[in-house]
Amino acid sequence: MAERGDESLVHTLKKVAAVLKQEEIPFALGGSFAVYAHGGHSSEHDVDFLIREADVERSLEALVAAGFIAERPPEDWLVKVFDDGRMVDLIHRPIETPVTEETFADTVVRPVDAIHMPVLSATQLMVHKLLSFSQHYCDFARGLPLARSLREQIDWERVRKETQHSPYAEAFLVLLDRLDVVPYADTTRGKGTP
Repeated sequence: MAERGDESLVHTLKKVAAVLKQEEIPFALGGSFAVYAHGGHSSEHDVDFLIREADVERSLEALVAAGFIAERPPEDWLVKVFDDGRMVDLIHRPIETPVTEETFADTVVRPVDAIHMPVLSATQLMVHKLLSFSQHYCDFARGLPLARSLREQIDWERVRKETQHSPYAEAFLVLLDRLDVVPYADTTRGKGTP
């Protein structure tokens, strides 16, 4: 983790995970640190945990008791905690989909700087990234490192299926094909699978 360049953020990540584990609150690491936990390249510097909406209050109480400062932003899909200015997002509805037991079933336990924790699967990370693209946010440069560094761990057929309603996801998948990262399979238009 030293190459991440922010050891204090890693320390904060570990503190949050330890509190959630101690309180037996189900969670999964997401976002850029999840990409890193899978051995991939990540250019972002934030911490995202996924929790169920039913566990938001209990999570905040436990983290505040452990010295974190809680914040409820206007967005209704997450809450935040701060550790000496370092921000952690506790997301209960990523991409407008509630976190459920099924979400936690799509994880892999990985060590993150010597603490083992559930990490979203590489496939689910890619789905979340592609479904975050919209007319208001469509920075493909943030998705390319994830796709390139974790491509062998990603179930691309599942990604295509779960993102097929998004024209932004489709455009990104075509870009990956043109860049020779992953072949684009568009069976809906009769091209067949490579």
